[in-house]
Amino acid sequence: MKAYFTQLFNYDHYANHVTLETMLAANAPQNTVDLMSHLLGAQKVWLSRCVGDPSLGGEIWPHFPAAQLDQIIDDNHRAFVNYLNTLDTAELDKVIYYKNSHGVAFENKLVDILSHVINHGTHHRAQIGQQLKLTGIEKLPTLDYIFYIRNL
Repeated sequence: MKAYFTQLFNYDHYANHVTLETMLAANAPQNTVDLMSHLLGAQKVWLSRCVGDPSLGGEIWPHFPAAQLDQIIDDNHRAFVNYLNTLDTAELDKVIYYKNSHGVAFENKLVDILSHVINHGTHHRAQIGQQLKLTGIEKLPTLDYIFYIRNL
């Protein structure tokens, strides 16, 4: 199961870079930068919750400059994979206790949080794709997970 999540985070890393490359090539509007910043900021927050260190997090809706997104994508990927490497398989079912951005307490299994982080990225990359289409881009890159797996 750890290997599966590592593979998903590798896919997320790939898909984020391809999305960012498309955004930069298209001189994408600020709303796409804001969505990518949110995706990456939320990853930081979720990782900080998983490791129990709120100082690692940050804002849910940060305003990262477009020029920094490439490095943040790499940093987030490295942090999640390094975290996964510290776990044994049984720890994926451990419960994580945290508070959301409004201070409301929650608890979820780590496996569900990791699944959420991956799905959250897919959701926002799709939104970015929609925004890019509205700016006139005719062909977006293929970001389907199965396409990624076929091309490993």
